[in-house]
Amino acid sequence: MPKRNLYLKTISVEEAYSKYFELLNKQNILRMDTEEVKTVDALNRITSEAIYAKCNSPLFNATALDGICVESKKTKNASEENPVILKLGIDYKIVDTGDAIKPPFDAVIMAEDVIEIDDETIKIISPVSGFENIRPIGEDIVVGEMILESNHEIKPIDIGALIAGGISKIKCYKKKTVGIIPTGDEIIDMKEDLKEGDIIDSNSYMIKSLINKTGNIGKRYDIVKDDYEMIKAKLKESISANDITIINAGSSAGTEDYTVHILREIGEVVVHGVSIKPGKPVILAIVSSKPVIGLPGYPLSAYLAFDLFVKPILSIKNDLSEEIDAISSKRLISSLKYREYVRVKVGRIEDKYIAAPLNRGAASQMSMVRADGIMIIPQNSEGIEAGEITKVKLLKNKSEIDNTLISIGSHDILMDIVSDIIARKYNNITLSSTHVGSMGGLLALKRNETIIAPTHLLDENTGIYNIAILKEMFCEGKVSLIKGFNRIQGLMVKKGNPLNIKNIEDITKYRFVNRQRGAGTRVLLDYKLKLLGIDPKRIDGYDKELSTHMAVAASVKSPYTDCGMGVKSAADSMGLDFIEVGVEEYDFAIYTKNLNDIKVQKFIEIIKSNELHDKLKKLGGYGYENVGNIVNI
Repeated sequence: MPKRNLYLKTISVEEAYSKYFELLNKQNILRMDTEEVKTVDALNRITSEAIYAKCNSPLFNATALDGICVESKKTKNASEENPVILKLGIDYKIVDTGDAIKPPFDAVIMAEDVIEIDDETIKIISPVSGFENIRPIGEDIVVGEMILESNHEIKPIDIGALIAGGISKIKCYKKKTVGIIPTGDEIIDMKEDLKEGDIIDSNSYMIKSLINKTGNIGKRYDIVKDDYEMIKAKLKESISANDITIINAGSSAGTEDYTVHILREIGEVVVHGVSIKPGKPVILAIVSSKPVIGLPGYPLSAYLAFDLFVKPILSIKNDLSEEIDAISSKRLISSLKYREYVRVKVGRIEDKYIAAPLNRGAASQMSMVRADGIMIIPQNSEGIEAGEITKVKLLKNKSEIDNTLISIGSHDILMDIVSDIIARKYNNITLSSTHVGSMGGLLALKRNETIIAPTHLLDENTGIYNIAILKEMFCEGKVSLIKGFNRIQGLMVKKGNPLNIKNIEDITKYRFVNRQRGAGTRVLLDYKLKLLGIDPKRIDGYDKELSTHMAVAASVKSPYTDCGMGVKSAADSMGLDFIEVGVEEYDFAIYTKNLNDIKVQKFIEIIKSNELHDKLKKLGGYGYENVGNIVNI
């Protein structure tokens, strides 16, 4: 009597994955070679290293709409009672969306707000502020900013962002060849004259398409009948010729399901049977130091098993999409006229999902690159309140979201580097970093909407960083501080310091750019101004706010700004000169109960690592004395 494959015990997906991939890694089977490819040809390829922008986007200060560009100071007193008259070529220029804005013009008035007197004369009845309706240089992408991390599957939107960032070639993993063997006496190729009992082989073509979609190469073999020796011969042929082999059907409990017996004869069966429905009879094996996967015969079972076990071997993340309920971390105001699709970062905290909205601008490619999901604000809705539950359509598998470490708070380029190291070292953990300033991060932590909150808030009374504000905002014993990095803060100025700016007092004489309210850099500046008795109203540009150090650096490099406050690493990245103001402490606030979270433990391991410290030494401006130490508040 033919022998049946009776597997009485199946194991969980997690256990199957762990057993199989631990063995693949141990035998160095998952090692991948790399090659350089043109960006325009990189769709669906996998990055082998992080990719950083080589140019800003936009490359210049550009008008955001059709209208006229003016000098904002000339519009200061405009009103209905006292309209301001402007002359073409002297006081204003006509501009279309995307045109460069050059000195002395520093603002744009939309065409609808201009009252025409004659062909060369107009009047306006309301003032415009500096940089109003202008997209500043580097608004979307800044030189030195990470566009894509390692092990990222390149999507069409990514190619647009790479090109906008000046990237013409990238390093990717080489394509793998995957042999696909369809088996079964009842299986036939597609033909016109079908008869009862025929089963068309559709699985192998679906699997080949899935493989080709990942940027790898699927090689389909002819159907093999249910014959032990024929199947064994074809398996050996495929294993010899390809990096990976998939054999479809023959993995279940039928008397002619020979696959598992053959694989045990010629190699090692690591797993046979996983507790998923559909897809239970999947086989995970290794033959001649190459992965061999037996997929079940039912199409949905084959698809699910492929997504769970084959894609990770190809360094492709699962793409099963679903809709979840998530809490918005931010209030979003929306027009009643439109259904709005807001790109969000998503992470899980305990039993709830948190959605942190990204840049909503139509020109922002990077918000799509960074997005984990899409939040939909319905038509006829005025928006979503912070803390409100809303629907989010995931762009990633939920298991990826569950394994995301959420960081909301102060910006530093080191968070990009940490994110990339995590992506390379831990296939199942990612870091989601959203920049809202130190205070914004602590408020998110207080609402339990983030795991860690990067912060560098100075206490004006003691001169100590972070501890005082945490004691003020949180109950004793509830929160801790993971010590981070000492950072050198100061004034960024143009290369060569042509204006000979020497200290904080000098910024009252020149055009300044500031960080947003609640940012630790803004708090430090205000503290220094208070000590010096300088009224912020004396500073031209004090109210001009940017959300990251890199954006400030890009602005200083432009013709419109003379100086800005930020960290030394950002100044060095943009080729600027730097005037040190002081050393601050950039730490990570966290609820004490979350310190044992495996994602947090890996984060601490990385911030203490020589790999990160070596990268930061190249950037300059960091100290590492107490990194990773825990301070209980």
